[in-house]
Amino acid sequence: MTGTALLEVENLHTSFAVRRSGRTRRVAAVDGVSLSLADGEVLGLVGESGCGKTTVGRSIMHLARPQSGRVMFRGVDLLAARGMRERDLRLNIRMVFQDPYASLNPRRTIGDSVAEAGDINRAFKDSADRRHRVEATLASVGLDPSLAARFPHELSGGQRQRVGIARAILPTPSIIIADEPVSALDVSVQAQVVNLLMELREKLGLSMIFISHDLGVIGHVSDRIAVMYMGRIVESGETEAILARPAHPYTKALLAAVPQPDASLRIAGAMPASEPPSQFAALDGCAYAPRCPLASERCRIETPQLRLWGQTQRLLACHNV
Repeated sequence: MTGTALLEVENLHTSFAVRRSGRTRRVAAVDGVSLSLADGEVLGLVGESGCGKTTVGRSIMHLARPQSGRVMFRGVDLLAARGMRERDLRLNIRMVFQDPYASLNPRRTIGDSVAEAGDINRAFKDSADRRHRVEATLASVGLDPSLAARFPHELSGGQRQRVGIARAILPTPSIIIADEPVSALDVSVQAQVVNLLMELREKLGLSMIFISHDLGVIGHVSDRIAVMYMGRIVESGETEAILARPAHPYTKALLAAVPQPDASLRIAGAMPASEPPSQFAALDGCAYAPRCPLASERCRIETPQLRLWGQTQRLLACHNV
Protein backbone atom coordinates (compact mmCIF):
# COMPACT_ATOMS: atom_id res chain seq x y z
CA MET A 1 0.00 0.00 0.00
CA THR A 2 1.46 3.33 -1.02
CA GLY A 3 -0.87 5.60 0.96
CA THR A 4 -1.84 7.58 -2.15
CA ALA A 5 -5.54 8.50 -2.17
CA LEU A 6 -7.17 6.61 -5.03
CA LEU A 7 -10.86 6.83 -4.14
CA GLU A 8 -12.58 9.21 -1.75
CA VAL A 9 -16.27 9.04 -0.89
CA GLU A 10 -17.49 12.24 0.75
CA ASN A 11 -20.76 12.60 2.69
CA LEU A 12 -22.68 10.16 0.50
CA HIS A 13 -26.48 10.08 0.87
CA THR A 14 -28.58 7.50 -0.98
CA SER A 15 -32.26 6.96 -0.25
CA PHE A 16 -35.11 5.07 -1.88
CA ALA A 17 -38.80 5.85 -2.26
CA VAL A 18 -40.82 3.19 -0.45
CA ARG A 19 -44.61 2.95 -0.35
CA ARG A 20 -46.12 1.63 2.86
CA SER A 21 -49.65 1.84 4.28
CA GLY A 22 -50.73 4.00 1.37
CA ARG A 23 -47.94 6.53 1.90
CA THR A 24 -44.69 7.04 0.02
CA ARG A 25 -41.62 8.16 1.89
CA ARG A 26 -37.88 8.07 1.37
CA VAL A 27 -35.80 5.66 3.40
CA ALA A 28 -32.12 6.51 3.88
CA ALA A 29 -30.00 3.47 3.01
CA VAL A 30 -26.75 5.46 3.13
CA ASP A 31 -26.74 8.43 5.49
CA GLY A 32 -23.66 10.60 5.16
CA VAL A 33 -20.96 7.97 4.57
CA SER A 34 -17.38 9.13 3.99
CA LEU A 35 -14.50 6.77 3.35
CA SER A 36 -11.23 6.57 1.44
CA LEU A 37 -9.30 3.88 -0.37
CA ALA A 38 -5.55 4.08 -0.82
CA ASP A 39 -3.68 2.77 -3.84
CA GLY A 40 -3.16 -0.97 -3.36
CA GLU A 41 -5.32 -1.17 -0.23
CA VAL A 42 -8.16 -3.51 0.73
CA LEU A 43 -10.90 -1.81 2.74
CA GLY A 44 -13.33 -4.13 4.49
CA LEU A 45 -16.88 -2.77 4.78
CA VAL A 46 -18.78 -4.79 7.37
CA GLY A 47 -22.16 -4.80 9.11
CA GLU A 48 -25.43 -6.67 9.49
CA SER A 49 -27.71 -7.31 6.53
CA GLY A 50 -29.62 -4.14 5.69
CA CYS A 51 -27.03 -1.74 7.13
CA GLY A 52 -26.42 -0.11 3.72
CA LYS A 53 -23.01 -1.52 2.85
CA THR A 54 -24.13 -2.94 -0.52
CA THR A 55 -25.82 0.37 -1.35
CA VAL A 56 -22.49 2.13 -0.72
CA GLY A 57 -20.87 -0.11 -3.33
CA ARG A 58 -23.73 0.32 -5.79
CA SER A 59 -23.70 4.11 -5.26
CA ILE A 60 -19.99 4.27 -6.06
CA MET A 61 -20.74 2.32 -9.26
CA HIS A 62 -23.76 4.59 -9.93
CA LEU A 63 -26.01 1.51 -10.02
CA ALA A 64 -27.90 3.30 -7.24
CA ARG A 65 -28.24 7.05 -7.63
CA PRO A 66 -27.06 9.10 -4.63
CA GLN A 67 -29.02 12.23 -3.74
CA SER A 68 -25.87 14.03 -2.60
CA GLY A 69 -22.19 13.58 -1.91
CA ARG A 70 -19.09 13.05 -4.03
CA VAL A 71 -17.20 10.00 -5.27
CA MET A 72 -13.70 11.15 -6.19
CA PHE A 73 -11.50 8.88 -8.30
CA ARG A 74 -7.99 10.28 -8.67
CA GLY A 75 -9.42 13.71 -7.89
CA VAL A 76 -12.31 13.57 -10.39
CA ASP A 77 -15.94 13.39 -9.20
CA LEU A 78 -17.49 10.29 -10.80
CA LEU A 79 -21.01 11.45 -9.93
CA ALA A 80 -20.54 14.66 -11.90
CA ALA A 81 -18.92 13.05 -14.97
CA ARG A 82 -21.08 12.50 -18.03
CA GLY A 83 -20.93 10.73 -21.39
CA MET A 84 -17.63 9.37 -22.66
CA ARG A 85 -15.76 10.89 -19.71
CA GLU A 86 -17.90 8.94 -17.24
CA ARG A 87 -17.59 5.73 -19.25
CA ASP A 88 -13.80 5.97 -19.41
CA LEU A 89 -13.51 6.70 -15.69
CA ARG A 90 -15.83 3.89 -14.68
CA LEU A 91 -13.73 1.31 -16.50
CA ASN A 92 -11.36 1.77 -13.56
CA ILE A 93 -13.93 0.52 -11.03
CA ARG A 94 -15.58 -2.87 -11.46
CA MET A 95 -17.89 -4.92 -9.25
CA VAL A 96 -18.15 -8.58 -8.29
CA PHE A 97 -21.73 -9.30 -7.24
CA GLN A 98 -23.05 -11.52 -4.47
CA ASP A 99 -25.16 -13.87 -6.60
CA PRO A 100 -22.99 -15.26 -9.42
CA TYR A 101 -25.99 -16.70 -11.28
CA ALA A 102 -28.21 -13.61 -11.18
CA SER A 103 -25.32 -11.38 -12.31
CA LEU A 104 -24.75 -13.37 -15.53
CA ASN A 105 -27.02 -13.22 -18.57
CA PRO A 106 -28.31 -16.80 -19.00
CA ARG A 107 -28.57 -16.30 -22.78
CA ARG A 108 -24.97 -15.24 -23.29
CA THR A 109 -21.99 -17.54 -23.37
CA ILE A 110 -19.35 -17.24 -20.68
CA GLY A 111 -16.92 -15.81 -23.23
CA ASP A 112 -19.37 -13.10 -24.29
CA SER A 113 -20.07 -12.16 -20.65
CA VAL A 114 -16.36 -11.88 -19.83
CA ALA A 115 -15.72 -9.79 -22.96
CA GLU A 116 -18.71 -7.47 -22.48
CA ALA A 117 -16.90 -4.43 -21.07
CA GLY A 118 -14.12 -4.82 -23.63
CA ASP A 119 -16.68 -5.03 -26.44
CA ILE A 120 -18.47 -1.88 -25.28
CA ASN A 121 -15.24 0.06 -24.96
CA ARG A 122 -13.58 -1.33 -28.11
CA ALA A 123 -10.68 -2.72 -26.12
CA PHE A 124 -9.91 -5.56 -28.57
CA LYS A 125 -7.88 -5.25 -31.76
CA ASP A 126 -9.81 -7.98 -33.56
CA SER A 127 -11.69 -11.22 -32.93
CA ALA A 128 -8.46 -13.17 -32.42
CA ASP A 129 -7.29 -10.69 -29.77
CA ARG A 130 -10.71 -10.88 -28.12
CA ARG A 131 -10.62 -14.66 -27.98
CA HIS A 132 -7.06 -14.73 -26.68
CA ARG A 133 -7.71 -12.22 -23.90
CA VAL A 134 -10.94 -13.91 -22.82
CA GLU A 135 -9.22 -17.29 -22.62
CA ALA A 136 -6.23 -15.83 -20.78
CA THR A 137 -8.53 -14.12 -18.29
CA LEU A 138 -10.48 -17.32 -17.65
CA ALA A 139 -7.20 -19.15 -17.07
CA SER A 140 -6.08 -16.43 -14.64
CA VAL A 141 -9.10 -17.14 -12.40
CA GLY A 142 -8.54 -20.90 -12.48
CA LEU A 143 -11.02 -21.87 -15.21
CA ASP A 144 -10.48 -23.96 -18.31
CA PRO A 145 -10.54 -21.60 -21.33
CA SER A 146 -12.86 -24.06 -23.09
CA LEU A 147 -15.63 -22.88 -20.76
CA ALA A 148 -15.90 -19.73 -22.87
CA ALA A 149 -18.37 -21.58 -25.11
CA ARG A 150 -20.57 -22.71 -22.20
CA PHE A 151 -23.61 -21.00 -20.64
CA PRO A 152 -24.02 -20.04 -16.95
CA HIS A 153 -26.42 -22.89 -16.12
CA GLU A 154 -23.74 -25.39 -17.14
CA LEU A 155 -21.33 -24.21 -14.44
CA SER A 156 -21.22 -24.70 -10.67
CA GLY A 157 -21.69 -21.80 -8.27
CA GLY A 158 -17.97 -21.52 -7.63
CA GLN A 159 -17.22 -21.54 -11.36
CA ARG A 160 -19.85 -18.86 -11.99
CA GLN A 161 -18.32 -16.62 -9.33
CA ARG A 162 -14.91 -17.06 -10.94
CA VAL A 163 -16.54 -15.96 -14.21
CA GLY A 164 -17.88 -12.90 -12.37
CA ILE A 165 -14.35 -12.11 -11.20
CA ALA A 166 -12.98 -12.65 -14.73
CA ARG A 167 -15.58 -10.26 -16.12
CA ALA A 168 -14.57 -7.66 -13.52
CA ILE A 169 -10.85 -7.76 -14.35
CA LEU A 170 -11.18 -7.48 -18.16
CA PRO A 171 -10.18 -4.77 -19.01
CA THR A 172 -7.89 -4.42 -15.98
CA PRO A 173 -9.43 -1.94 -13.51
CA SER A 174 -7.82 -0.06 -10.64
CA ILE A 175 -10.52 -0.92 -8.08
CA ILE A 176 -12.67 -3.98 -7.45
CA ILE A 177 -15.79 -3.71 -5.30
CA ALA A 178 -16.50 -7.24 -4.06
CA ASP A 179 -20.03 -7.38 -2.67
CA GLU A 180 -20.39 -10.44 -0.42
CA PRO A 181 -18.51 -12.45 -3.07
CA VAL A 182 -18.56 -15.76 -1.16
CA SER A 183 -21.80 -15.67 0.85
CA ALA A 184 -23.79 -17.51 -1.85
CA LEU A 185 -21.17 -20.26 -2.24
CA ASP A 186 -20.63 -23.60 -0.54
CA VAL A 187 -18.25 -23.42 2.40
CA SER A 188 -15.87 -25.75 0.55
CA VAL A 189 -15.22 -23.17 -2.19
CA GLN A 190 -15.45 -19.93 -0.20
CA ALA A 191 -11.80 -19.97 0.83
CA GLN A 192 -10.73 -20.70 -2.76
CA VAL A 193 -12.56 -17.64 -4.07
CA VAL A 194 -11.23 -15.39 -1.28
CA ASN A 195 -7.68 -16.58 -1.94
CA LEU A 196 -8.16 -15.99 -5.67
CA LEU A 197 -9.19 -12.38 -5.05
CA MET A 198 -6.14 -11.81 -2.85
CA GLU A 199 -3.85 -13.37 -5.48
CA LEU A 200 -5.31 -11.13 -8.19
CA ARG A 201 -4.87 -8.13 -5.92
CA GLU A 202 -1.15 -8.82 -5.73
CA LYS A 203 -0.72 -9.83 -9.37
CA LEU A 204 -2.69 -6.93 -10.90
CA GLY A 205 -2.00 -4.28 -8.27
CA LEU A 206 -5.69 -3.87 -7.47
CA SER A 207 -7.28 -1.84 -4.73
CA MET A 208 -10.43 -3.36 -3.28
CA ILE A 209 -13.53 -2.64 -1.24
CA PHE A 210 -14.53 -5.99 0.25
CA ILE A 211 -18.12 -5.95 1.51
CA SER A 212 -19.21 -8.65 3.97
CA HIS A 213 -21.26 -9.33 7.09
CA ASP A 214 -18.52 -11.73 8.25
CA LEU A 215 -15.80 -10.08 10.32
CA GLY A 216 -13.79 -13.30 10.20
CA VAL A 217 -13.45 -13.02 6.42
CA ILE A 218 -12.95 -9.25 6.58
CA GLY A 219 -10.17 -9.66 9.11
CA HIS A 220 -8.39 -12.11 6.81
CA VAL A 221 -8.43 -9.96 3.66
CA SER A 222 -8.45 -6.29 4.64
CA ASP A 223 -5.89 -3.65 5.59
CA ARG A 224 -8.53 -1.39 7.15
CA ILE A 225 -12.09 -1.97 8.37
CA ALA A 226 -15.13 0.33 8.28
CA VAL A 227 -18.07 -0.85 10.40
CA MET A 228 -21.55 0.24 9.27
CA TYR A 229 -24.81 0.38 11.19
CA MET A 230 -28.14 1.73 9.88
CA GLY A 231 -26.56 3.64 6.98
CA ARG A 232 -23.67 5.18 8.92
CA ILE A 233 -20.07 4.27 9.63
CA VAL A 234 -19.68 3.88 13.40
CA GLU A 235 -16.02 2.85 13.57
CA SER A 236 -13.07 2.57 11.19
CA GLY A 237 -9.37 1.96 11.45
CA GLU A 238 -6.52 -0.46 10.85
CA THR A 239 -7.72 -4.06 10.78
CA GLU A 240 -5.25 -5.36 13.35
CA ALA A 241 -6.11 -2.61 15.82
CA ILE A 242 -9.87 -3.01 15.52
CA LEU A 243 -9.76 -6.80 15.85
CA ALA A 244 -7.45 -6.58 18.87
CA ARG A 245 -9.28 -3.71 20.58
CA PRO A 246 -12.75 -2.93 19.23
CA ALA A 247 -14.10 0.30 20.67
CA HIS A 248 -17.70 0.77 19.51
CA PRO A 249 -20.26 -1.46 21.31
CA TYR A 250 -21.59 -2.62 17.93
CA THR A 251 -18.12 -3.64 16.69
CA LYS A 252 -17.66 -5.61 19.92
CA ALA A 253 -20.99 -7.35 19.31
CA LEU A 254 -19.98 -8.28 15.75
CA LEU A 255 -16.66 -9.69 16.92
CA ALA A 256 -18.33 -11.61 19.76
CA ALA A 257 -20.45 -13.36 17.14
CA VAL A 258 -17.38 -14.71 15.28
CA PRO A 259 -16.82 -18.37 16.25
CA GLN A 260 -13.49 -18.98 18.00
CA PRO A 261 -11.94 -22.43 18.60
CA ASP A 262 -10.44 -21.13 21.85
CA ALA A 263 -13.00 -19.52 24.19
CA SER A 264 -10.26 -17.34 25.71
CA LEU A 265 -9.89 -15.57 22.36
CA ARG A 266 -13.50 -14.37 22.27
CA ILE A 267 -14.20 -10.67 22.52
CA ALA A 268 -16.40 -9.69 25.45
CA GLY A 269 -19.89 -8.63 24.43
CA ALA A 270 -22.80 -10.18 22.61
CA MET A 271 -24.99 -9.42 19.63
CA PRO A 272 -28.21 -7.89 20.97
CA ALA A 273 -31.18 -10.25 20.91
CA SER A 274 -33.41 -7.52 19.48
CA GLU A 275 -33.66 -6.70 15.80
CA PRO A 276 -32.39 -3.37 14.43
CA PRO A 277 -35.04 -0.63 14.54
CA SER A 278 -37.22 -0.17 11.48
CA GLN A 279 -35.83 2.22 8.90
CA PHE A 280 -39.33 3.72 8.81
CA ALA A 281 -39.06 4.71 12.47
CA ALA A 282 -38.21 8.34 13.19
CA LEU A 283 -35.20 7.97 15.49
CA ASP A 284 -33.42 10.79 17.24
CA GLY A 285 -29.86 10.42 18.40
CA CYS A 286 -27.77 7.28 17.92
CA ALA A 287 -29.48 4.55 15.88
CA TYR A 288 -27.75 1.90 18.00
CA ALA A 289 -29.03 3.33 21.30
CA PRO A 290 -32.11 1.03 21.54
CA ARG A 291 -29.78 -2.02 21.49
CA CYS A 292 -26.70 -0.60 23.22
CA PRO A 293 -25.71 -1.53 26.81
CA LEU A 294 -23.87 1.80 27.18
CA ALA A 295 -26.71 4.03 25.97
CA SER A 296 -27.34 7.21 27.97
CA GLU A 297 -29.91 9.95 27.65
CA ARG A 298 -27.50 11.91 25.45
CA CYS A 299 -27.38 8.96 23.02
CA ARG A 300 -31.15 9.13 22.54
CA ILE A 301 -31.20 12.80 21.58
CA GLU A 302 -27.83 13.55 19.94
CA THR A 303 -26.38 11.68 16.95
CA PRO A 304 -22.68 10.93 17.54
CA GLN A 305 -20.28 12.02 14.82
CA LEU A 306 -17.10 10.26 13.76
CA ARG A 307 -14.09 11.55 15.69
CA LEU A 308 -10.48 10.55 16.17
CA TRP A 309 -10.15 8.13 19.07
CA GLY A 310 -7.07 7.12 20.99
CA GLN A 311 -3.51 7.52 19.78
CA THR A 312 -4.08 5.90 16.37
CA GLN A 313 -6.03 6.91 13.26
CA ARG A 314 -9.15 5.19 14.60
CA LEU A 315 -12.44 6.94 13.87
CA LEU A 316 -15.31 6.34 16.27
CA ALA A 317 -18.93 7.53 16.53
CA CYS A 318 -19.90 6.97 20.17
CA HIS A 319 -20.60 9.36 23.06
CA ASN A 320 -19.67 6.95 25.83
CA VAL A 321 -16.37 5.37 24.71
